[in-house]
This record gives sequence, C-alpha cells and structure tokens, in this order.
Amino acid sequence: MRIYIIGFLTFISTSLFAQDTLRLTIRQADSLFLKNNLQLLAERYQIDIAKSIEIQDKLWDNPNLSFELSAYNPSRGLFDVGRQGQKAVSIQQMITRAGKRNKQVALDVESTRKSEYQFFDLIRTLKFDLRQIFFETYFLNQTIRLLDTQIATLNTTVSAFEKEYNRNNISLKEVVRLKALLFQLTNDRADILFELSENQRDLKTYLNADLPVKPLVDSTDINRYQVKNYNPASLRDRAILSRTDLKIVQSSTKQAELNYTLQKALAVPNIQLGATYDQNSNYQSNYFGVSASVDLPFFNRNQGNIRAAKTNISYFKTEEKAKENSIGNEVDAALQKVTVAENAYKSVENHFTDQFELLNKGMYENFQKRNVTLLEFIDFIETYNESIKEFNRLQSDRIKVYEELNFVVGEELFN
Repeated sequence: MRIYIIGFLTFISTSLFAQDTLRLTIRQADSLFLKNNLQLLAERYQIDIAKSIEIQDKLWDNPNLSFELSAYNPSRGLFDVGRQGQKAVSIQQMITRAGKRNKQVALDVESTRKSEYQFFDLIRTLKFDLRQIFFETYFLNQTIRLLDTQIATLNTTVSAFEKEYNRNNISLKEVVRLKALLFQLTNDRADILFELSENQRDLKTYLNADLPVKPLVDSTDINRYQVKNYNPASLRDRAILSRTDLKIVQSSTKQAELNYTLQKALAVPNIQLGATYDQNSNYQSNYFGVSASVDLPFFNRNQGNIRAAKTNISYFKTEEKAKENSIGNEVDAALQKVTVAENAYKSVENHFTDQFELLNKGMYENFQKRNVTLLEFIDFIETYNESIKEFNRLQSDRIKVYEELNFVVGEELFN
C-alpha cells in the first residue's frame, strides 16, 4: 500500500513540477494576465461594439429618391417617356427635431463609458482571484517542501528500524507506529497536491499558459504588505472614488437621465422635406414642387416611455446609494480582517521556523540514539508538521486579507 501511494504521489508531483515550469513573480504574473487573459480579450470587443454604435448613431438619415415612368399610353404605346411622355422624380429627406440625434449620441457615449468600467471591473475581480491563488500556491509549495524532507528522513528512519527489528533489537510495534506516521504524512502531502492541482488549473486559465506556473516570492513581496495609518473614513472615500463597480451603477444612472431627455425629445415629431418633378401628369407640364410632412402629436406623445424613463432614474439612484453603503461596510470589514491577521502574524516569533527546524534535526538524532521515546518523537513530529502548515497558512491568509483590502478599496495600496 505504501509503495502504491508513494508511486501515485510521485506521478502527480512529476506532472506538476518536473515539467518545464513558468517561473513568475507576482508582478510578472500580473503583466502576463493583462496581456493573455481570454476573458479580458473578449470584454475588449464589447468596448469596440459600443464605439461602433456611437459612430452609427452620428450618421444622418439617408435621403429617399423615387422614379415614376409611364409604362403604357393608350395613344402613344408602351413606355411613353419621351419629350411628350410622362416621368416623375421625387426626393425626400427626414429632418430630426429637438436634437434627437445628439441626445442619442450622448447616450451612446455614456454606454461606451459603462462598457469601459465593466472591463476595468473585470480586471479588478480577476486580478484579485489571481493574486490569492498565486500566494496560496506559493505557501502550499513551501509546505510540500517540508513534507518532502520529513518523508525522506522518516523513510530512512523506518528502513533503519526495520533492520533493527530483523535483528530483534526493537519491537514490531515501534516499526508499525513509525510506518503509520509515514502513511499520515504521505496522505497529508496528497491532499495538498490535490489543492495545488486545482490551483494550477486556475493559474493556467488566468494566464492562458500551457506550462505549470511556479510562483516566485521573496521577502520584499511579503514585507510590502504592512498596516499603515489608514483611516477607515479616508479608505471609504477612496473606495467611493475608485470602485469601478460603483462607477458602473453611476453610469447607469447617467444613462437613465440621458434616456429621459431623449424620450422627451422623441415626443417632438420629425419633418419630412421633399422636392418633386413631374413631366406631364400634373396641372401643367414640367411641374416642380416642394413638400413637407409632419406627424400630428394628438394621441401618441411618447407618454409611456417618458414615464418609464423617469422612474428608471429613481431606480438607479437608489441602487447607487445602496452600493455606496455596501462599499463602506466592505471596507470596514476588510480593514478589521487585516488588523486581526497582522496581529496573529506578529504574535509568532520571527525565527519560529528556524528554531523549529533546529529542534526537528535534534529530535531525529536523539530518537535514533534512543534518547527520546517513540511516543515523544511521534508527538513532536506531528506537532512540528502541523505548526509549520499552520504558519504557512497564516502567511497566505495574511496576504489574502491585504489583497482583499486592495480589492474593496479599488486601489493598489501596498506597492
């Protein structure tokens, strides 16, 4: 069973880490994400579509040209279109009133602006997810390194104890208990590899990469996340100014106001102007005339659309206020999380892992010399491994809450 599990884990580990890997710092990952992410590339097309609609609505209506030819004259035969025949030509042009076209273009411009805000909000959201996964992957890899070292050392210890058992120097109980500890460590490693496999899937998707991604993190990346004298009120104000999802709602309110103006303009009827030439069918030959037509707004004055547009303004203003309140609460909650995580991190001694590592090496040596009992050794190894795993998780969670604060404020606060 142990051979099967170790072989299975070796296969997974090889597939994840033994291939060529894409070694990236967080800055390089951000850059590659902005360049390659397919969701962002797709969203850019929405901006191009909105700009195309702007161009279309700026255009004037085309004039209408019509011809009429005499198909049959009983006294002169077919297609009597000569000097004494009949042909008529008319041309008409729609003239919009009340600035309808300019108002429609203004609405289109705001729609384009909203598409841009949606694009930047998508960047904000995906970048937040990418960074969380990036740092989580790094610290999980650190835990894997610990387990790899422990498993290798414990394998050597188990082999040595099996030899001692074969010489009848120790009991089978001690060998089996050590193998059980090795099995537990192997299972822990498998669980983390499963998490890393899912993280690799997401990282490769975000970066549109073919190779596995290996995060590179140094002390500078970790230390730049520091609590500063951020005033909650000032952070809330910055979030109100920076959050793109709020800007989307604000743009919707602006569009509702522009649409209300447009709907009122649409109540004003347009004028159709035209000119006509008629060769022989009018009261005199070679008749030239001009025409104008307009709808009479007796029944339909666009009342329903105007009322709906006005109500829509109230709806989006309420949404905007609700969003501002929500953002303030999100900033307060994120700041509290940062404080809790920072206090927890600082409560751990700076040399925690170094001291534990030295003690760990000494424990193995003393156990092999039989200066430490089996139960003391197993209890220490379990405590040591769990403590290092929790410390790595604490470091990962600390950076995650700082990134969450970045996310809810909508700015890069920790550069």
